[in-house]
Amino acid sequence: MRIGVLGTGGMAEALAAHWVRAGHRVTVGGRDAGRARRLAERTGAAADGLRGAAAGAEAVLVALPFGAGAEVVGGLRAELAGTVLIDCSNPVGPGFRLLTEGGGSAARLLAGAAPEARVVKAFNLCHRDVWRMRPPVFDGRPLAVPLCGDDGAVALVAGLVRDTGCEPLPAGGLERAGLLEATAALFIGLWIGEGADVQAIAPPAAYAAGPPARS
Repeated sequence: MRIGVLGTGGMAEALAAHWVRAGHRVTVGGRDAGRARRLAERTGAAADGLRGAAAGAEAVLVALPFGAGAEVVGGLRAELAGTVLIDCSNPVGPGFRLLTEGGGSAARLLAGAAPEARVVKAFNLCHRDVWRMRPPVFDGRPLAVPLCGDDGAVALVAGLVRDTGCEPLPAGGLERAGLLEATAALFIGLWIGEGADVQAIAPPAAYAAGPPARS
């Protein structure tokens, strides 16, 4: 698969490296040509500008800060028509609050900036160093990655999730992307602000509706 990566930060590097190892043709694009070239050298990807990374790609990872993503994507509408856009951003500000509160999700803003692309929210619940793991497995269980988007786009991204060694978890349409972003804000606040173990929040699936009935 031809994959474009917009951005040259930690998320871009971690996921690009996985996809190169899986045999995909990955092109990293950034506004800083030197940073894009160095990232490409570290991961085995090709380097280009933002427009070159987007052109002809079947999937494009938007690994840019909240706010910059929609601006960049809006300038690449022609190149991104028919493409699956993967949004991994977290619109989290001071005090671990959502910057989109009262408005649309970050993923919806991307969809509005490139209406002929199909957006999938994914990879936003973990720190970039988790995505550098080969693979992200904890207590013998692969990390699950929730995906929000339309069925066809989610199916494509699910394959890219498996290429990282994780398990895709379809979580509904793009209208539910805001829930993933809010979950990230909650988790980050608990992890960083309180030093809490968020895995302790939920009971095992067998207890989701209460204790199992006794025979």
